[in-house]
Amino acid sequence: MTNLRDIKDFKDLVNVPNLNEQVIDDFRANGGRVGGPYEGALIILVHHVGAKTGTKRVSPVMYFPQEDGRMVIVASDQGAPANPAWYHNLKANPRTDVEAGAETFPVVVKEITGEQRDAVWGGILAMAPAWASSRR
Repeated sequence: MTNLRDIKDFKDLVNVPNLNEQVIDDFRANGGRVGGPYEGALIILVHHVGAKTGTKRVSPVMYFPQEDGRMVIVASDQGAPANPAWYHNLKANPRTDVEAGAETFPVVVKEITGEQRDAVWGGILAMAPAWASSRR
C-alpha cells in the first residue's frame, strides 16, 4: 500500500488508497500535522452529518486563518464544477465540531458571500496563489 508520507507530489496522490483516511490518521497521530505533499499545510478535520443520510463523517480540509481567529475553508473540491459533499452537509447542519491540532471544539459554519467573500478570497490568494484556479 502506498503511504501518504511517501508521496511528495500532489499528482501522485491518485496512487494513495483511502487518501482521506490516511490524512485523518496522520493528522491525529501527529498533533494536527500531516506529511507527504501536505507537509506544512494548515489542515483541520471537519465533522459533519450527511444531509440526506444522517451519517456522521469527518473530512480533512485546508483552512486559512483570519486575523480575528476565524478559520475559512473553501468548498472548491479542487476546482471541480460541483461543491464537495461536506459543503451540502454543513449547509444543512452548520453546528458541528472541528479538530485543529490536538483540540476538538464546536463551531457554527457560516457561508460568506458578496463583498465579504471577495475580500476574503483576495487574502486567500495572497497566502496561496495556486488557489486562483479553484474559484467558481
